[in-house]
Amino acid sequence: MKAANWTNYENRLSRVTAYIYEHLDENLDLQTLADVAAMSPFHWHRVYHAIRGETIVGAVKRLRLQRAAVDLAQSPRRIEDVAVRAGYSSVPAFSRAFGEAYGLPPAQYRERGSHADFRPEPPFPPRGGWSVEIGRLKEMNVLSMPHSGPYMEIGRTFEALFARLAVRGRLREGMRMVAIFYDDPTAITEDRLRSRAAVVDAADQDAAPPMERAVIAGGDHAILRHKGPYADMRAAYLWLFGTWLPQSEREPADAPVFEEYLNNPRDTPPTELLTDLFLPLAPD
Repeated sequence: MKAANWTNYENRLSRVTAYIYEHLDENLDLQTLADVAAMSPFHWHRVYHAIRGETIVGAVKRLRLQRAAVDLAQSPRRIEDVAVRAGYSSVPAFSRAFGEAYGLPPAQYRERGSHADFRPEPPFPPRGGWSVEIGRLKEMNVLSMPHSGPYMEIGRTFEALFARLAVRGRLREGMRMVAIFYDDPTAITEDRLRSRAAVVDAADQDAAPPMERAVIAGGDHAILRHKGPYADMRAAYLWLFGTWLPQSEREPADAPVFEEYLNNPRDTPPTELLTDLFLPLAPD
């Protein structure tokens, strides 16, 4: 495929991805998204499905439920309001869909999800925990795209990265997916957060803008494996930094944390998602 045609399809996919994320509260019908892509509805849906491996309807449902999980875990929104925001006309319909995806109905997920063990209720010590291994990593070259804004929305940048790789025939089965996080979300406002969606890739591959090369430094890392929805991972970070690190007799290195996603949220139930959290450590 010629470079100009690559860019044409990459831009169409990127426009649709951005539109979906920015209009999740609206009616995202096939005609509207086809108009954004500047292609007939029939052909556009086939292109999207073939390249992304997911229907548009499936993508919108997944992203709305993912946002609902964040609302339940990290906000005081009423379940009725979360249901409407997720596109459901009734709480029972929302509860069925959410329960099928997350293994618990919304009210129970809010009260019993792993995030619930780390609420700052005195006495604080968390009631749960994770196992952590220390591993020595080699330096990794990654092909990436920068992301600005809430970390929970980095999926939109991954979607844009995958679209560009797919159009260029470079999206391979088993590619390692990583996200690099440069800022502390508890220290600065969400709109100023900087991160990077990336795949581990050979250093000699072309990185046409807006794709960029980046390097993850090698060395010792504390590795925590998290199983479950992405919305619950804040609790794992609190435990890693607030409990494990002070007790470990290790110092963090002057390098950003990163995550590696071991399965794909498009075809994996949220309860089965596996994510490795990597905390760089200073030499012992």
